[in-house]
Amino acid sequence: MRKNLPITNIEYEMADGKPIVSKTDLKGKITYINPYFVEVSGFTEEELIGAPHNLVRHPEMPPEAFADLWQTLKAGLPWTGMVKNRRKNGDYYWVVANVTPVLENGRVTGYMSIRSKPSRDQITSADRVYREIVAGNPNRVAVKQGQVVRTGLAGTAREWNELSIQTRFNVGLIFLATLIAAMGGIGLLTQPGIVASWTAGLAITGITVALVLGLALRATVTVPLRQATTAARALAGGDLTGTVDVSRGDDMGQLLRALQQINVNMMAIIGGVRANVDAMGAATRDIAEGNLNLSSRTEAQASSLEETASSMEEFSSTVRQNADNARLASELVATTSIIATKGGQSVAEVRTTMGDISTSASKIVDIIALIDGIAFQTNILALNAAVEAARAGEQGRGFAVVATEVRNLAQRSAAAAKEIKDLIHDSVSKVELGNRLVGNAGETMSEIIQSVQRVAGIMGEIASASHEQSDGIEQVNQAVTDMDEGTQQNAALVEQAAAAAASLDEQAVQLSRAVSVFHVHHQAGTATRSEVVALAGRERAVSRDEVSSPRRLTKAVSTRTSSDEWQKI
Repeated sequence: MRKNLPITNIEYEMADGKPIVSKTDLKGKITYINPYFVEVSGFTEEELIGAPHNLVRHPEMPPEAFADLWQTLKAGLPWTGMVKNRRKNGDYYWVVANVTPVLENGRVTGYMSIRSKPSRDQITSADRVYREIVAGNPNRVAVKQGQVVRTGLAGTAREWNELSIQTRFNVGLIFLATLIAAMGGIGLLTQPGIVASWTAGLAITGITVALVLGLALRATVTVPLRQATTAARALAGGDLTGTVDVSRGDDMGQLLRALQQINVNMMAIIGGVRANVDAMGAATRDIAEGNLNLSSRTEAQASSLEETASSMEEFSSTVRQNADNARLASELVATTSIIATKGGQSVAEVRTTMGDISTSASKIVDIIALIDGIAFQTNILALNAAVEAARAGEQGRGFAVVATEVRNLAQRSAAAAKEIKDLIHDSVSKVELGNRLVGNAGETMSEIIQSVQRVAGIMGEIASASHEQSDGIEQVNQAVTDMDEGTQQNAALVEQAAAAAASLDEQAVQLSRAVSVFHVHHQAGTATRSEVVALAGRERAVSRDEVSSPRRLTKAVSTRTSSDEWQKI
């Protein structure tokens, strides 16, 4: 016997109302498990499917219990008993195991086990008895069809109580016939003549009546009871393809009719469940395909929004830089306008100064003309004095020298005044030219000031527009960010929907596997779990190429049907 080690003394307690369900083939290899089996055993589904069912056998279970299990199942009977199982980590858990042969067209094709949580009293009693059996069975107990029984005289009485009704009828008939025959024989031996003949005739008649009544009772009770037992075992084994003869109208006929109605009702229920499972599978595939399309579109939208957000960020940065440059240029233009205004004022002041210089030069010219006239008169007076000195002779010689010097000074003054006058005239001409140039410069500066002021106004408008544009772009960027967040949330919702669809498919697969134990006519196939899982895998594997160029998706789920699909599950 397989011995699974290591083990611990830690008990795992099953939940109330949650059964463990599994199916095996004729060799005991697991073909189906429900999710709770995976949870309780600690093994994965991959480790359990295809493995022998004794993978969870606890080494403290007596081999006699499993020998009785297989002996009962080989006889075509269900088995119910307490079983201690081992979890993957070595812990243990107790179950009430109900094992039934799975029938198909009256033939055993496998076994189904439904295990539920036992009470604490059941656990205590089973643990004590199993330990006794393992320790050598001092109390002479045995396991019979899952139940702990005593051997010896008590066991013989129990075996008599467990005999079939037909066997009891046969034993009773034989005993009654023997008793009547014995009474007739005694009569023949003890009664003389005709009395003995009558006694023998009555004995033969009694035996005949007993046999007829026995056969009639057998036909009335045991035959329909055997039919009812066969039908009930077929129902328990999941075979709904058989029919029950309900031609009788007595109590046994009513029992057979009720079993037939149960069979019909079960066929209707299982057919409805399978139809709903098929519809749920189709809906799951549609949901999965819709999620795939939605995921592709969402990914494409997210990619576009990401690129748009990146472009908007670059554009926003450029606009902010332009706005800053426009503001700086506006400030520079404003400063230039102030400087140009000051320059215009300086030019105006220079022009005024040049006018003052021109006026002063005119006054100097007048003064020089006066000086020139004085020099001319002085020269005339000096000439007159020289003439008078010449007339005076020797007495006027000194006066003549003075007059000569005065005349020289007058001539020199006149020459200097003439040079000054020429210089003043030249300066006045240059001042007038400078005044004209300053006037032109003033007009140019006025035009420059006006242009700078216009440029300052335009730059201010540009700066204001750039600021408004920057604010608008920030709003657009925020809107794009919000849309991107919404798209990401949509993607998360799509993932949740995909997970829900996968969970729904898993439940549909589990349900289809659970009802696959029942065999009915015209069984339709459903999509296998791998097909929907493959579709879900495609959804998670949408590439960027598919996102950048969305295309119409083709169906990846086959919708073919097969008459033996349920058996395949």
